[in-house]
Amino acid sequence: MSQKIFIAGQWREGRGDMTESRYPVDGSLNVQFRAASLEDVDEAIEAADAAWRGEWSERLPHQRAEVLYRVSRLIEEQLDELAELQSRDNGKPLAETRALVASAAGTARYVAAACETLEGELPTQRSPEFMTLSTWEPLGVIAAITPWNSPIASEMQKIAPALAGGNAVILKPAEATPLAALKLAELFEQAGLPAGLLSVLPGRGRVIGEAIVKHPKVRKISFTGGTTTGRHLAHIAADKLIGASLELGGKSPTIVCEDADIEQAVKGICYGIFSSGGQACIAGSRLFVHRSQYETVLARLVKITQGLRVGDPRTPGTHMGPLISTAHRDSVAAYVDQARAEGARILTGGCAPEDPALSKGSYYLPTIIDGLPADSRVCQEEIFGPVLVVLPYENEADLLAQANDSVFGLAAGIWTKDYRNAFKLARKLEVGTVWINTYKKFSISTPFGGYKESGLGREKGRLGIQAYMQQKSLYLGLEHTPMGWSD
Repeated sequence: MSQKIFIAGQWREGRGDMTESRYPVDGSLNVQFRAASLEDVDEAIEAADAAWRGEWSERLPHQRAEVLYRVSRLIEEQLDELAELQSRDNGKPLAETRALVASAAGTARYVAAACETLEGELPTQRSPEFMTLSTWEPLGVIAAITPWNSPIASEMQKIAPALAGGNAVILKPAEATPLAALKLAELFEQAGLPAGLLSVLPGRGRVIGEAIVKHPKVRKISFTGGTTTGRHLAHIAADKLIGASLELGGKSPTIVCEDADIEQAVKGICYGIFSSGGQACIAGSRLFVHRSQYETVLARLVKITQGLRVGDPRTPGTHMGPLISTAHRDSVAAYVDQARAEGARILTGGCAPEDPALSKGSYYLPTIIDGLPADSRVCQEEIFGPVLVVLPYENEADLLAQANDSVFGLAAGIWTKDYRNAFKLARKLEVGTVWINTYKKFSISTPFGGYKESGLGREKGRLGIQAYMQQKSLYLGLEHTPMGWSD
């Protein structure tokens, strides 16, 4: 299969190094093609800068929204094809990729509707001399860099609000998962997006991503990925004095209170950590259980985990497919081996499956660990895999000391029957999102982002469009007489 890339509204071969997408189930080749080059980056950004300054930024909001509505409908019409494409790229079960594709369609539709409500402001200050108003205007060229774990959903969460705000977008998908991004470019082209407003430039982050964000005509960086890369991009943004939206790593605590519904909690915990193979920034990877319920929760959790079906993502009923690559699986395994060396109990999992049918894929069994202190590496560092570390707590003070003892602050979960107590507890957790008696549920209308080293800024919500815009204030003089200062 040959693959062209989308540069300044044209489909053509990239001028960079060879790159590829492989199927994590068996390592087979999906596609091999030439990535973007530095020359492609320059061409795409120059075209983007000209395109947003043209009639796109002058279109009325509802006219920009119509393109997004059309894209949403196109995605829904091709949902199964897109789900299969993303599953081929990153190995997620089809049930998950279908949900992610549907989410991308919903994002385009929501942002289109929100775009139609964009308006300026008329401050209420009373003055006989002047009145004021403010407008929101595009930033210009946006650099959007997306991860491999949920490509199509992450990409739409950046492309849609940026375009709605009148900008152009240079999208750099994760090196391992370029296929969904290129397909999205095709759909935007079919929907009538003017040429130059979207380019998709696959390639290595250290080369192509670096060139994109450092280009002088790029006016904002929107990145989802690891904290180390995010910190580097923040330095670039600071040097250029441009904005940056960074959705980074996590080591999210899940809390089982003394009064929790155990069955509800345990099943939610399993979903929160083991769906997507734990390859999610918001995975509930640290579990804190009240001492009085610790053994009960642990026993039920292990039993349910051992019943999860690990296998081919195309097989109905599969809970976990392979991890993204053998290299990533080896990284996850190394964390578990270190936990063993430090004296942890491996309650279930802790290895690749023995099934010969899975031997060619990058599979790893869902794993539960306990017996380590909260300051151990396994409890502190993001593993980004199906590994849950469990710790007991005595009281709220003990819980908060452990749960908030993290450089990350992306999300948390609370399982309890007492919503008043849950609300108070949620306010004390140093995270950007808290789920109470549920987990990993999202609404495009609700802002999302992290505290501490989990990121800067927020995505989603009606204000998500304004995150890709800048505000201008206008003063209108009301007096007819000249200013008397120079008299």
